[in-house]
Amino acid sequence: MDDDGKLVNTEETNPQDFLWRFWFTVPIYPFSQRRTIRQEVVRDTIWTFEQLQGILYVVVPIRMTVVKLDTGGLLVYAPIAPTRECINLLQDLVKVHGNVKYIILPTISGLEHKVFVGPFARKFPQSMVFIAPGQWSFPVNLPLSWLGLPTKRTHILPPDSNQTPFGKEFDYAILGPLELGTGKFGEVGFFHKASRSLLVTDIIVSIPAEPPAIAQLDPYPLLFHARDKSTDAIVDNYSNRLQGWQRIALFSMYFRPRALEISPWGEVFRNAFQASDRSVKAYLGLYPFQWQPHWQDSFDALRGNGRLFVAPILQALILNRAPRKTLSWADRVAQWDFQRIIPCHLDSPITATPEQFRQAFGFLSAHNQGGSLPEEDFQVLREIDVQLNKLGIVPPAKDKVL
Repeated sequence: MDDDGKLVNTEETNPQDFLWRFWFTVPIYPFSQRRTIRQEVVRDTIWTFEQLQGILYVVVPIRMTVVKLDTGGLLVYAPIAPTRECINLLQDLVKVHGNVKYIILPTISGLEHKVFVGPFARKFPQSMVFIAPGQWSFPVNLPLSWLGLPTKRTHILPPDSNQTPFGKEFDYAILGPLELGTGKFGEVGFFHKASRSLLVTDIIVSIPAEPPAIAQLDPYPLLFHARDKSTDAIVDNYSNRLQGWQRIALFSMYFRPRALEISPWGEVFRNAFQASDRSVKAYLGLYPFQWQPHWQDSFDALRGNGRLFVAPILQALILNRAPRKTLSWADRVAQWDFQRIIPCHLDSPITATPEQFRQAFGFLSAHNQGGSLPEEDFQVLREIDVQLNKLGIVPPAKDKVL
């Protein structure tokens, strides 16, 4: 936001300002063109920078958080694509508060976060880079320098935050690395003491009721998913933007919720020939999705009036492999006296208490007292889980904690 509390993005429309030249390293939408919006979260202290990412127009925000340091300068948590627009918005803060001192890579498994750290660090050659322990790459485990991280400036986060140069202002808790067979999962939650803000990456989310502002700079993905069939026209209005966003939220969380059916491909191709738009942008008119009338109920159950929850893919495929370690980490985080949470995806900032944060991990407990997401929507994720187990790709889930 600016001084009046508004969202800020540059007014220029030069495509070069939004260019991400290395889009091919993780080739997902919007590919080489990435807009950025800056928002002030805590006045004169914390800002978020949002871009967009997705597959098949299932787009969600990806967010980095910038914190002003008491000693001068800035700390950047989870960098995004350093486009000209993004860097210009950040330089506005640098001019007032000092240069970027520390860049944090808080995940070992989120490729959509890792890919930006090296290019971002090169924009600020005086900065130090701190990364979550246990980094890995697939299919070959490459040295960090081969992943673009600056060798002389990159440091692994030690177990004790007091051993870092920013330890007086931040505490952090490291989850993992959790062994997942062919890979690992890990995340570092950061607590900014002065503002009582918790920064997390992927592990916890909340769904906004309205389409995020970054998704409305170009609403085409929202309108694409607002349709009921391929022959429906793309019409830009508030109702369609809202409907498209809610369906995208279901897609992104469940892959295929219970309210979604996939049409037979013969029918999909027949309908494509009758589509009003058969351009490449519209995927040649292909639209295999059939939403059932009760899809809105699934969205309402997912959102839960904006409550915190752990993303279903993490519930069904990852954290249930290490329930005790995960709950121990959640217990430690819940000891911090935070009043807001800033995740890297979906809604932000989220007003929340440590108790609400801890309750979101109740699915790992045998004594979970309600608040769970509908089991019917987990069907596809459970099927993926079974297949991954059969193929020996991931270890079996462990029992819930008594």
